[in-house]
Amino acid sequence: MAAGPTTAEKNGANTSKGSSGGPSREGARNRTFRAPRTRVLLLALGVLLLVAGGFWALYGSAWFRVERVKTSGTAVLTPREVEAVAAVPVGAPLVTVDTDGIEARLRQRLPRIESVDVVRSWPHGIGLKVTERKPVLLLEKGGKFIEVDATGVRFATVDTAPRGIPRLVLDSASSPSLRRFDADRLLREAVRVRSELPAEIVRDTRVVRVTSYDSVTLELIRGRTVFWGSGEHGPVKARVLTALLKATPKAGHFDVSAPTAPASSGS
Repeated sequence: MAAGPTTAEKNGANTSKGSSGGPSREGARNRTFRAPRTRVLLLALGVLLLVAGGFWALYGSAWFRVERVKTSGTAVLTPREVEAVAAVPVGAPLVTVDTDGIEARLRQRLPRIESVDVVRSWPHGIGLKVTERKPVLLLEKGGKFIEVDATGVRFATVDTAPRGIPRLVLDSASSPSLRRFDADRLLREAVRVRSELPAEIVRDTRVVRVTSYDSVTLELIRGRTVFWGSGEHGPVKARVLTALLKATPKAGHFDVSAPTAPASSGS
């Protein structure tokens, strides 16, 4: 009777099957690692091609280049004036247009422009959205008129006074207040008074006269005058003046410098 294989022989046979009868664990592990590495490389190559294609489309192709400029929001200025100063580089890649530089150039060379938004309008346009300053007072000088906006900025000189805008007269040359408040400060004070007047009173106002910091007078139509005093308590003074005008429509002189004790007189 023949003896069976020894334990050592069984182990040897099992080892031989693992190495020659089927795939080894190390080979399977290598193939497992190789597959994800290939996918990563292909993905990276795809991303690189996509980025390169996008870069070429934006900078090298004719697809996204400036072909037109559109201006909106102008009232006194014309689109042609704005676009001439903007100097948008037609034909340049849209992505390279210096929008901040265009905005700064427009505001510097056209003071009438209060603000402007320079926007890219894909795929071929640049939009210039303009907001112009609006005059609230006029300074007359040498037969011409300097427009002053609601912030006290003198932004334009025109030959003809715009309708409905009161004139500002700075009659403060001999005022002691000039030692403390210069002409620009008095101008801002006049703008402050003007901005707090109701629309119906603005329509009737022809002149805002400033003699000193605390002496502002309004000259209305039909020869009426209003002594406003300083710019303090403007909203209260405006309400009191509105009530006085209604209560004494035939009066010629009104005093709201002390709004708790207003007065009207004359005819």
